[in-house]
Parts: sequence; C-alpha cells; structure tokens
Amino acid sequence: MPLNLGDIFPNFTVDTTEGRVTFHDYLGEKWGVLFSHPADYTPVCTTELGVVAKLIPEFEKRSVKVIALSCDPVDTHKGWIKDIQSYSQLTEGSFPYPLISDPNRELAVQLGMVDPDEKDKAGLPLTCRAVFIIAPDKRLKLSLLYPASTGRNFDEILRVIDSLQLTAYKKVATPANWKSGGDCMVLPTVKAEDLPVIFPKGVTVKDVPSGKKYIRITPQPE
Repeated sequence: MPLNLGDIFPNFTVDTTEGRVTFHDYLGEKWGVLFSHPADYTPVCTTELGVVAKLIPEFEKRSVKVIALSCDPVDTHKGWIKDIQSYSQLTEGSFPYPLISDPNRELAVQLGMVDPDEKDKAGLPLTCRAVFIIAPDKRLKLSLLYPASTGRNFDEILRVIDSLQLTAYKKVATPANWKSGGDCMVLPTVKAEDLPVIFPKGVTVKDVPSGKKYIRITPQPE
C-alpha cells in the first residue's frame, strides 16, 4: 500500500553501521529524517552524506534524529564512510548517524523508494533519493523523491522542518519562499476570537476582492 501523509510510518528492525536498530525506538520522542541513496561509493551520495554530517548540530537543535539508507551491506557502508569523511573533511572516527543496510531491497520496496531506471551490476534496482520526515507521533509529515542524478538541498530540508514544527506547535503555516524569521499565516482553523491570546504580536488581515478574511498574517511566533 502507498504511504500517505499522516500515516503511521512503518516500524522496522534493520542492520545499520551502529548495529541492529528498531526504527521507532531509534527515534524515541523526537522528529526523524530518513533519507535513502542509490548505492555506496557513488559521487553524489558521498557529497550528501558529508553535508548531513556537518549539519547534525542543526538537526539536533530541532530535536531531529537522522538515519540514512543504502542497498549495500554494512561492511561496505563502513568502508565508504572513510571516503565520506575524507572528501568532506570530517573528523575521523565515529560517524554522527547510522546507515541502514538493505541489500534485499525489502525496505526500499516497502517504502516505495525503488528507482526502476537505476540498476546495479547484478541488474537489481537501486533506491532513489527519497526523504521522509516523521513527527514524534510517528506520522509521516513529508516525503520527497529525487532521481539519482540530482543531489538534495539539505538547507531546504531544514527549512521544511522549521515550517512543520511551527505548524505543529504554533498554529501557523508558512507562505511561498518563507525563511525562518519571516511572517507566517494563521491557520484557518484558528477562530478570530482566539487571535489575541494565541498571537500576542498581532495579526494583520489582508483585504482581497472576494471580501473573505482568510489571509491572516502574523510575525513568526517564538
């Protein structure tokens, strides 16, 4: 079955570079980002994993745990990590997040991450560049699929997490091209009489030709 936004994200137990991991236990009460890669020892993936390693302090600020997936076995992952650390000029030693091994593509198939146009030397399909963001209640909040040739923008992933957390905790949505610190939109579910209490910084209602009072703007809540 397809995985839809709002669904409980599947729980699974897998081998990783940090040993056996049960996904929901790994996340605990935190937000989670699961992102997949076509294969080890590939150039674009190497840049992505290095960038995420450098951004771990930013994920931690947001109470987010990160985990990656590639179809190759754990031993291959561990060798590849040395290349990632070298290329990205990271400190040698422990890597700041685990890499899942999925050699039989079981998890890739379950989560709809298989790219039929990308195959390994044995003719088996590889995973695409998927991103899943999971809330503390284990519900899927965002999913993205990229082709193997396009590296992901992880500053955008952080921006999306900021937006999702504002919606979850502060009753606002974020407009097009929003960046952290910018004005937000009051959710339609918030009643007009509740605005002064929920948004002490004030709310501006924009006039539009329809006369409807649905565009309500407020400074980003603290």
